[in-house]
Amino acid sequence: MNAPLKAVEGAGKLDATMREIGREARKAARVLALAPAARKNCALAAMTKALRRARPAILAANAEDLAAAKSAGVTAAFLDRLTLNAERIEATAAGLDAIRKLKDPVGTIMASWRRPNGMRIERVRVPLGVIGVIYESRPNVTADAGALCLKAGNAVILRGGSEGFRSARAIHAALVEGLVEAGLPAAAISLVPTRERAAVGMMLAGLDGAIDVIVPRGGKDLVARVQAEARVPVFAHLEGVCHVYVDRAAKLEMAKAIVLNAKMRRTGVCGAAETLLVDRTGAPKLLKPLIGMLIDAGCEIRGDAAVQAVDRRVRPATEADWSTEYLDAILTAGVVDGVDAAIAHIERYGSHHTDAIITEDKAAAEKFLREVDSAIVLHNASTQFADGGEFGFGGEIGIATGRLHARGPVGVEQLTSFKYRIRGSGQTRP
Repeated sequence: MNAPLKAVEGAGKLDATMREIGREARKAARVLALAPAARKNCALAAMTKALRRARPAILAANAEDLAAAKSAGVTAAFLDRLTLNAERIEATAAGLDAIRKLKDPVGTIMASWRRPNGMRIERVRVPLGVIGVIYESRPNVTADAGALCLKAGNAVILRGGSEGFRSARAIHAALVEGLVEAGLPAAAISLVPTRERAAVGMMLAGLDGAIDVIVPRGGKDLVARVQAEARVPVFAHLEGVCHVYVDRAAKLEMAKAIVLNAKMRRTGVCGAAETLLVDRTGAPKLLKPLIGMLIDAGCEIRGDAAVQAVDRRVRPATEADWSTEYLDAILTAGVVDGVDAAIAHIERYGSHHTDAIITEDKAAAEKFLREVDSAIVLHNASTQFADGGEFGFGGEIGIATGRLHARGPVGVEQLTSFKYRIRGSGQTRP
């Protein structure tokens, strides 16, 4: 059920509407949990086609969202996250198709063993149930989250950001078209039909037990609210204060390519580098070329004294800068005394999201990979690979930075739990 926006707000029946969404999602979850892989794949194929057919409507809706956002004076980085174009819609459609081609995790036997008394025990993947996804600005999350939850046998209740409300509705309409065509309940993927912030609070309260887990995907304020108010489990997704550490044994040309990509490929994604650390021993060779390259590419650098000394265009870094997720063409840069100091800096200022080392020293690389306590740690690769699609997951519902259940890109397997099936032949416990 997704009532028209005016009907919800005009009648003042948000509470009743949200509870009905929860009840219908719970019913749909039962259907999806038992749905064969072929039925879910049929729905995903139909959703992909419907999304491509809906491109003109989605672009028109997005144009309205962008116009309103520009009038509100949002940042360029925010506009980039909000923007849809033909290429991004096609990438979203291709992502749905990639999810369809993934192995269905539901029913997979994770482990099995036989006990001395003859009982056979199996640990089997099962869906989580109903997942609530609360996200900001990125309307493509509507499709990504809907498809991933469906593939894993879950119903999902989506609450997108108010700035992308029209775009999300247009995408959601295409998803529902695909569900209905495949004979699955439309409530399998529900979109909260209002911008009212009170709807978020209702989801965090669990909608009378309808929601099993919440996934927040957005800025620090959203995640903080979810973690503070949620009465159901949360897949934590903290901001991406991502670091690139350039070790003394790094190759300059490799370092330049990786650092430029990590920061400037797309500055508004959570895997974009926000801090550059350079080893003091290697700084005479590495620091000036890296800083000059970034500034010439349009990136503002805020640095410590050593970084300011190599380029007068560098602005002084404040204490707050070291722990800031800019999501913009701004980077904090500093010089550290080797890999141990880099690891200590990341532990102090990082968000346990994604961090990288560039080096030809295998011992330094292994130390970094072992000791940096982040969901994703890379050696000689860009932090912008922090993406479920790049991991072969077909997409992601977010990057979990917590330590329970899921960590890193949350794909179809991470959207399942498990149960034990036990087969006996009359055993009783003495």
